[in-house]
Amino acid sequence: MKVLMINGSPRKNECTYTALKEIEKVLNEEGIDTQIIAVPSNIPSCAACGACHKTGECVKKDLVNETYALLDEADGIIVGSSVYYAGPTGSIISFLDRLFYSYPNSLNMKAAASISSSRRAGNITTNDVINKFFSISGMSIITSTYWNDVHGFTPEDVQKDEEGLQTMRNLGRNMAYYIKMRKLADENGLSLPIIENDKRTHFINQ
Repeated sequence: MKVLMINGSPRKNECTYTALKEIEKVLNEEGIDTQIIAVPSNIPSCAACGACHKTGECVKKDLVNETYALLDEADGIIVGSSVYYAGPTGSIISFLDRLFYSYPNSLNMKAAASISSSRRAGNITTNDVINKFFSISGMSIITSTYWNDVHGFTPEDVQKDEEGLQTMRNLGRNMAYYIKMRKLADENGLSLPIIENDKRTHFINQ
């Protein structure tokens, strides 16, 4: 059992990372392996070339492509971002746009969660934007006991956000519980739901 944790903050070892590490501690205590990867701040955005639908991979051949195998072996993912103008960082959006569009395999029913780090506000909309990648992919969005956010301007500030860190720990416990339930379901022959995906409406009269 494993969770892939994606850090979308350009400050790789600061507030967002501190929140991810708090979740990681709980997941590891619950017997869940973890891996944290950091998204480069200069990662290219999607060019809408469509080549990935023919080749099964992005033509840019960078961290997006490297993440395919990590997603294959992961039972869940957690995406973290600092808050930029009440939204996620541009780099994490570029990364997720390309990853979710080009990833060749199903993400259906895999566990997923977003977290955000804000100085003061904008966290709810940041999480909402990230969660939309999960919901359109049929993933199971894992919740906690409050908004998945920590507050602070430095890692030291985040360590003082007791409720924020508590929310991260509860998120980790909930994700571990879901992943273990999925494992039990698989072991007892409960199959994933059959998904239809052959209809696409473009709303233009022909």
